[in-house]
Amino acid sequence: MPEYRAHLDFEITFANGGGMRGEDFRLDLPSGQEDEAAIGALLVRHLGLALVQSVELRRLRVVEEQHRGSRGVAVHGEPRERPAVVDLSHRIRDGLVTYPGLPAPRITAHLTREASREHYAPGTEFTIESVTLVGNTGTYLDSPHHRYAGGADLAALDLASLVDLRAEVFHLADAWDTDRRGITDVTLADRELRGAAVLIHTGWDRHFGSPAYGRGAPFLTREAAEYLVDAGVALVGIDSLNVDDAEGGGERPVHSLLLGAGIPVVEHLTNLDRLPARGARFTAAPPAVEGVGTFTVRAFATIA
Repeated sequence: MPEYRAHLDFEITFANGGGMRGEDFRLDLPSGQEDEAAIGALLVRHLGLALVQSVELRRLRVVEEQHRGSRGVAVHGEPRERPAVVDLSHRIRDGLVTYPGLPAPRITAHLTREASREHYAPGTEFTIESVTLVGNTGTYLDSPHHRYAGGADLAALDLASLVDLRAEVFHLADAWDTDRRGITDVTLADRELRGAAVLIHTGWDRHFGSPAYGRGAPFLTREAAEYLVDAGVALVGIDSLNVDDAEGGGERPVHSLLLGAGIPVVEHLTNLDRLPARGARFTAAPPAVEGVGTFTVRAFATIA
C-alpha cells in the first residue's frame, strides 16, 4: 500500500502571543487525500502544540514517500491472514568480510554426501557442514558480556526480551551526511520508546561486503545512547558498521552505555527500508552459548 507525506513550509501563531516557522518540513499523511486544513491539523498534533491561533502552509506538496513516524498518524497495513515476514539479516557465505580486520567465515564439508553413503542404506545420504566463524559475522547480537566480564552472556539473556518486540524504526537515510555522521539524541526524541526495539535505518547496508562499508559509516552519539538508556528501550539495532564511531579511536561509549544498562545491540541489519516506522514486531535470538558475548542471528520483523 503506498504511503504519502507532505513537504511544506509553515508559519504558526499562538493565541497567547508568539509564533514559530519551519522550512522544508515533512509530515506523514494517512491517505494523501487530505486538504490543507487537515494537513495543518496534523502538523499541530505532530508538534504537540497548544493554544494555536492560526496555521499557514506554504509551498505544500504531497508526494508518495515512506512514512517516518509522525505523531497522530495511525499505522496502516493491508489485512493479511498471516503477518508478512521481513528478513533483516545479511546472508553468510564462505569468505564473507563483515568487519574489516576480523577473520572471514570458513564453510567446509565435515561429511560429504558421497562419504555418507557407506553408512546408510542404498539411496540414503546426508551432508554435514563445518562452519568456523567469529561471533561478529554477518548480522549479530551483542550481549552485555561482550563488553563487561561480569555481564550476561548469550545463554543468560531472557528469550522474551529478544522475541516479538515492538519495533520503532527511525528512517534516517536522508538525515545524516559524510560531514555529520553522528546521529544525536534530538533525532530520536519524538516517540515513546520504553520497551521497544529501536532500529536505526541509515541505508549504509547498501555497502555491506565491500571496502566502502568500513569507511565513513553513520553511528549513534554518546548523547543518543544516554537518551535511549533513559528512555528504557529493550534493544537497539542499526544497519551500519557499528553503533559507535569505529573511526573515532578506541573509545566505545554507545556499547558501554547500552550494554552496561543490559540493552542488547544488533549490528549489520539490512532491509530496514521495508519496515514501517511503527507497527512491526522484531526478533533477533542468538544460540544460548555460555561464556560468549556476541553471535550471529537471523533477525526478522513481522508486519500484521
